[in-house]
Amino acid sequence: MTDLFLPLQSLKQGDWFKLICGASFQHLPAVRSLTLAYTLAGADCIDVAADPAVIAAAQSGLQAAKSLAKDAQKRGFDYKGNLPFLMVSLNDGEDPHFRKAEFNPHECPTDCPRPCERICPAQAIVFDSIKEDFSGVVSEKCYGCGRCIPVCPYGIIYTASYVTTPGAIAPLVMSTGVDAVEIHTKVGRLAEFEQLWQAISPWADKLKLLAISCPDGEGMIDYLRALYDRIAPLKGALIWQTDGRPMSGDIGDGTTIAAVKLGQKVLAAKLPGYVQLAGGTNKYTVAKLKAMELLNSAEFRVMSAEKDYVTQYSARAKRPATANSTQHSHIAGVAYGSYARVLLSPILEQLENKEVSNTKMKATVRLEEDQVLLWQAVELAHSLVSQIKSQQER
Repeated sequence: MTDLFLPLQSLKQGDWFKLICGASFQHLPAVRSLTLAYTLAGADCIDVAADPAVIAAAQSGLQAAKSLAKDAQKRGFDYKGNLPFLMVSLNDGEDPHFRKAEFNPHECPTDCPRPCERICPAQAIVFDSIKEDFSGVVSEKCYGCGRCIPVCPYGIIYTASYVTTPGAIAPLVMSTGVDAVEIHTKVGRLAEFEQLWQAISPWADKLKLLAISCPDGEGMIDYLRALYDRIAPLKGALIWQTDGRPMSGDIGDGTTIAAVKLGQKVLAAKLPGYVQLAGGTNKYTVAKLKAMELLNSAEFRVMSAEKDYVTQYSARAKRPATANSTQHSHIAGVAYGSYARVLLSPILEQLENKEVSNTKMKATVRLEEDQVLLWQAVELAHSLVSQIKSQQER
């Protein structure tokens, strides 16, 4: 795998930034706007649902960003017109990232204070909305955080989960021109992982990157080693995404601690590949990593790539070390999901409310069509991206 791809250089340098739009988030205007803003702000990867319409919306945002490269540079942003990797998320079993909240609004008492509506970070729960002409959960906006479930006074909110169908998803994903795939798994699902991997593996050589996302659990490191045995050797790069506290980054600074602790645990295991944080990441994450000296240092960067923590993995398998079985001693990057989306939600809400009449149809204004909102959104996105990018001298 060539290192000419700038996102892979970011992984090596340790300043990789990934935007997680959400594995089940299908609000197309928001996906497009988030992709556009974070690309112009310097993101290395955009992670979206494995849905053709969502992938197309993200690709549209990427192309819009490319056309605005000169404008971004004039405004002081570092974006050079290079495109981040486009990643899709798959799952090998039930996972909170792959679900939607549901309830019957007719079962809600009229005097209910509706705490679900207030707590929803995606504004996916509406009641008697004139704009939506709808009450209940707006499915395409819900990304499965589940915060509405425990606050419902009547216990009528539930979730509907879905699992990737291996035979159908691989041709679909590979035909849409994505650069990377992320597999969400859990300890104990080795057979299910193998089934999904068998469906993907014929196309694996076309991928620039594979990410494996796994929450903590008893026997986690042994499980990750078993996964590596199944997927090696890889032509592309490999990321271990440590899912500390899923979909919680916008709650508060305490959530980032779980993400950092899990990152430390996986780093200590010296698995081949890169370690990237997720799950609870927010504006405090990079500062925490710096304080704990878990980010790449200048001395570390100037070391020869050939001598840079290369070791042979798995004495049992007797496999020779390769460029993609390199071990790393620092966190390679951070993925931001709910926090990154909520950060831009005031801009996206303004944009969504700016509807233009076209005969009797209404269409949402595209972000680049409102220059004020566009660059406000990019500035907000850059305030997050620059936290990890600023540690490297470009």
